[in-house]
Amino acid sequence: MTLEEFLDLPETKPASEYIDGQIIQKPMPQGKHSTIQTEFSATVNSVLKLRKIGRAFSELRCTFGGRSTVPDVTVFIQSRIPRDQSGEIANVFPLAPDWTIEILSPDQNQTKVTKNILHCLNHGTQMGWLIDPDEQTVFVYLPRQQPEAFDERDQSLPIPPFAEGISFTVGSIFDWLLE
Repeated sequence: MTLEEFLDLPETKPASEYIDGQIIQKPMPQGKHSTIQTEFSATVNSVLKLRKIGRAFSELRCTFGGRSTVPDVTVFIQSRIPRDQSGEIANVFPLAPDWTIEILSPDQNQTKVTKNILHCLNHGTQMGWLIDPDEQTVFVYLPRQQPEAFDERDQSLPIPPFAEGISFTVGSIFDWLLE
């Protein structure tokens, strides 16, 4: 099946992704995943959207570089958000996000998720995060650099330069699971 044929198929729940000619359905998000995804998006939007710097999107299909994936959270700089003819946010995002965030689900393959992050970085994404709730660890990926693991509660997490004004620690991410 080609990418174009895949894009013509009806959407599935949970979403399916097109990777290397294969259709792979994402696992259904569970409580920890959903909580982190919701809180992360709200926190980012409370700063970036308010200041018209950028915007976080949950479960947004991004199609570029021969793949069509649905990262858990994507963040786009305001000027890069596709718009339709009326100036509203477009339905189709044919580009890599500026920041991609994946939250590992218990039955999800970490290698597949990491490959998706690396694909984004190879197509212009500034930073990728892989959040592992079970291990209480955040892996941070930058283009052409070795990934870093953050697992101490008081460690500040790196953010992309455009996201100035946002700060997270490992503890602040996983404290959302206690609320």
